[in-house]
Amino acid sequence: MSEWKFYGRREQLADLERILGRERWFFAKVTGRRRIGKTTLIHQAMREFGLDRPVFYVQIPDSEPAGVLSAVNDALETFQAPPDRFPRPFDLLQLAKLLEAMAESGFILVLDEFQYFNRKGYEEFCSYLQASVDRLAAKAADVRGGLIVLGSLHTEMVALLEDRMAPLYNRVTDTIHLTHLDIGSILAILEDHAEPFPDRLLFLWNLFEGVPKFYRDCYEQGVLAADRRTLLHRIFFESSSPLRSEAENWFLRELRGRYDALLKFIARNPGRMHNELVSAIRDASGNSDTQVGGYLKVLIERFGLIERKLPVFARPQAKRGRYYITDNFLRAWLAALANPVSAIAFRPLDELINEADQRLADVEGGSLEKLVGQLYEERSRKGIGDFPLSHRVQGYWDKSDTEIDLVAVHEPTETIRFGACKRSPKKLLADATQFQGHVQRFLQALPRYQSWTKQYVAIAPALTAEHRAVLIRHDIIPQDLTDLTQGLN
Repeated sequence: MSEWKFYGRREQLADLERILGRERWFFAKVTGRRRIGKTTLIHQAMREFGLDRPVFYVQIPDSEPAGVLSAVNDALETFQAPPDRFPRPFDLLQLAKLLEAMAESGFILVLDEFQYFNRKGYEEFCSYLQASVDRLAAKAADVRGGLIVLGSLHTEMVALLEDRMAPLYNRVTDTIHLTHLDIGSILAILEDHAEPFPDRLLFLWNLFEGVPKFYRDCYEQGVLAADRRTLLHRIFFESSSPLRSEAENWFLRELRGRYDALLKFIARNPGRMHNELVSAIRDASGNSDTQVGGYLKVLIERFGLIERKLPVFARPQAKRGRYYITDNFLRAWLAALANPVSAIAFRPLDELINEADQRLADVEGGSLEKLVGQLYEERSRKGIGDFPLSHRVQGYWDKSDTEIDLVAVHEPTETIRFGACKRSPKKLLADATQFQGHVQRFLQALPRYQSWTKQYVAIAPALTAEHRAVLIRHDIIPQDLTDLTQGLN
């Protein structure tokens, strides 16, 4: 088995090389959802560009100050920081002074889960840390150390570092935000450790999107190249499975059980409107006063787990929004995996894996549309492919007789491309004769595009020569995931 490498993130690594190469005080913020690779990025940067500077890393627990101080003291022992030079802190003021002294001594300080300092009880610490940061900044040229704070809750990090009333406001010198690995990096993983077959790409991306930790879990379990059922069995259904409790330990623990029913309903019923959510949650809770609106606001603005889409032709202030889970893993878990995994002790294992696999296949239809949209954007960004993008028209179709899965626009040449995406090539062919009717209804609603050059494309995970011939006879461009991933890696 070939060795696991560091994949993607070259732009972010270049940013860190620049930050470390200045060899002066810095205060960097690195944000991104859990498991996205923030700590791994810092580790890789220190390996490549650390210039032999000492590193001190500590993961801040979600606990009272005593728990934080205990974690720091444990980390000091792990990194063999001598007590005579760096006395162990016994309160939050001493912790701030410790960090200041270590930075002056050339340490790169990495505080993971920094957002927990936004909890009640840490207001004084933020003020203490502000004073230390200001002293370090005042003599920045003489300080070779720096502070890197990592955070997975965006709004908490904003409150700590960007709110004008916060003690640490305007102290950050550098910001890096990590998103999912791009599809080219996922293809590189598959080419090194499996085969990037279209069905495998869709299956894995539907489960893990661009979260590198999950692909590495599969690699370490030896199932990245396995069939669907084998991978599901090893990764989710055994007592030692690495992702068996991932959702609860990661998403749902942070939410403290308040939003489970709402998230589960949206995952299993994507695209429902507000009144439908209210009715379903009130029925499930037996409480007619349940305030769904407040829950939605928190899940959208604070945690970024839900998005609200408007009708394609609607104005931004329209109220007819529909709600969707943003994260592939959470959606796949709640819609397809949670129930079968929870029933391991009571039902035959093969039956549960079959059930989970079928539910995942049902979810993959929506994931294919999302994957295709990202492939178009990534190909355009990298200057490859046959359609440079100015933008995509996005939203949901509020007219039941209209369904277009991709609307790609190239303003300079006044070209617009309409796409249909289906997991089944047979369904794609069956809809071919109806597709231009959908497009005509779109053009009636947005007449500015009527004079543009119009292209039609039909997309499935894999298309045969016979499928392609039928589509071409209907003046439709055939594309599959092999076409759309060519040249990305």
